[in-house]
Amino acid sequence: MPTSIWSDEFQAVFDQARSPRTKRIKIGRKTVSIPAPFPSPEDWRDKWIYFLIIDRFNNPQAPPRHLPWDGEHGEYQGGTFNGVRAQLDYLQELGAGAIWLSPVLKNCQYSRYSYHGYGIQDFLQIEPRFASDPEKARKNPRLAEDELIQLVDEAHARGIYVIFDIVLNHVGDVFDYENYGSVAPWRDYPYVIRWRDETGKGRPDWNMPPDNPSADAGIWPAELQRNVFFRRQGEGGEAAGDFASLKELATDHAEYSPVYGVYYPVRDILIRAHQYLIAKFDVDGFRIDTLKYLETDFARVFANAIREFAFSLGKNEFFTFGEIYDNEDKIARYIGRNAMEDSDLVGVDAALDFPLFYKLPDIAKGRLAPVEMVKMFGYRRQVQRNIISSQGEASKFFVTFLDNHDQHQRFYYRDPIEPHRYDDQVAIAVGCLFALQGIPCLYYGTEQGLHGAGRTLEAVREALWGSPKAFDRGHPFYQALRQIAQVRNSRPALRYGRQYFRPVSGDGVHFDFSNFPGGILAFSRILSDQEVVVVANTNTQAGWPGEVLIDYSLNPANSSYQVIFSNKPDPLLPAPVAEKPAGSIEIRDLNGAVSYGPTRVLPVQLQPMEIQILTK
Repeated sequence: MPTSIWSDEFQAVFDQARSPRTKRIKIGRKTVSIPAPFPSPEDWRDKWIYFLIIDRFNNPQAPPRHLPWDGEHGEYQGGTFNGVRAQLDYLQELGAGAIWLSPVLKNCQYSRYSYHGYGIQDFLQIEPRFASDPEKARKNPRLAEDELIQLVDEAHARGIYVIFDIVLNHVGDVFDYENYGSVAPWRDYPYVIRWRDETGKGRPDWNMPPDNPSADAGIWPAELQRNVFFRRQGEGGEAAGDFASLKELATDHAEYSPVYGVYYPVRDILIRAHQYLIAKFDVDGFRIDTLKYLETDFARVFANAIREFAFSLGKNEFFTFGEIYDNEDKIARYIGRNAMEDSDLVGVDAALDFPLFYKLPDIAKGRLAPVEMVKMFGYRRQVQRNIISSQGEASKFFVTFLDNHDQHQRFYYRDPIEPHRYDDQVAIAVGCLFALQGIPCLYYGTEQGLHGAGRTLEAVREALWGSPKAFDRGHPFYQALRQIAQVRNSRPALRYGRQYFRPVSGDGVHFDFSNFPGGILAFSRILSDQEVVVVANTNTQAGWPGEVLIDYSLNPANSSYQVIFSNKPDPLLPAPVAEKPAGSIEIRDLNGAVSYGPTRVLPVQLQPMEIQILTK
């Protein structure tokens, strides 16, 4: 196995990846031929992403190690690559276009708590605990590699793309601080450190990286084994410092070469190591953890280097998106290229849509006024006005989501007295998520009604396969999500269309955006001459008969709309499009401006907690 990014074995992987070939993959009783490297999708907006934590998803060989299966457990539960592979048909039927895997690289083997994968110890090896036989995989690392390759190949054979979660900001707890241990308070200069051996012990004689340590000791690849490549100043924040016990890399460390001038060795090592991941495992995209903790120039350099390497393999739309747990202004610094800046470098293709996450779940639950989403997108338009994406226009900039592994509760709330009282809120939220601009992402178990909540993040990291009815394709949420995905797939306007939030009226005269919790969220997606209208009643008790503003030129009076999705078994059909003469109505814009028509509206009737997706 390679231990250096400049070894012959490492280079051989690059050479093979640049030689196109065909793989024959067995899927059940049939054999499917796929090209390798596997080409990118034409447009990522045609896909939606299913995010899973490998350790918490599935193991067909054994039950979860700790009970109850949905308890708050901080140690490995036993999920495997083969467990994910065993459920690819389940994900394909659900409609997933891509799966985002939690980090797959080797973590510190002496840690029982790194099941999540974000504490990397070796950037060139795969985590053996995700193999079907972890003990054999420790002795023979190719076992874990082969099972991961098989997972990726079988996903590709089903038309499912694979995204790896990667970490550039920090590594695992690979050394301790003298007199402190794993975590030390921040200070302005480096501490004396003690690199850990294969048992996890900080060695007093290892203040510098040891010569030729064992595979489970120190840090790998070999090129990273220098103290100056790590911050070593204790726990910090966004500007600099460790992420708790996870040690920060000094990605801003610069050196001088008479040949190359100033260069950044840590950046170069990370870039080449992750190019190796693409070449070795034929992955289709990277989700970049804690991106906002990196220097913006490194984020751009990394994104461009990865993009160019993927191009050289024929993966022309390799997808990079980052975790920027922040506001619109911060996100804009990392995605695309700012036309007002001198640099020609283009940042990552997209970011996780935290601004939408701050609004949509509360709106869908009737706790926040729908107008807040209108304001959010209005501000986004201002912030993004100078951003040029490598991937296209605004709807490609964001990967949208309702919840994830870094929250203390999932979106779905299961009432202990009336367990199904709020079930319809899931379809409201997912329906809006899949219809709004962006590339939707669902967190594993949403389709099975997981509803974890608790003191720790482990509350939402349940061992799904331990559920008595895990992977139930008949679950109402699975069926609803599958139907929503089919609607999105069948309507190009929901993937590429322009987006307009629509004023609504309960009296047929006064039109405005709902400015109270439990109101109506209405918007249109328009592509050429196609308009798809989405209307959601977030009130948990009251129905809503009213009218929604629609495009005047696309909708002749008396034309009819049909309901292509509702989360109710007996939705009421909308009345024909109605004409509103000039002076008969009052339309209030977000900025306070008032207009008086003429316009055309769509009369609808919604039950409590109902969403309707409508088109002609």
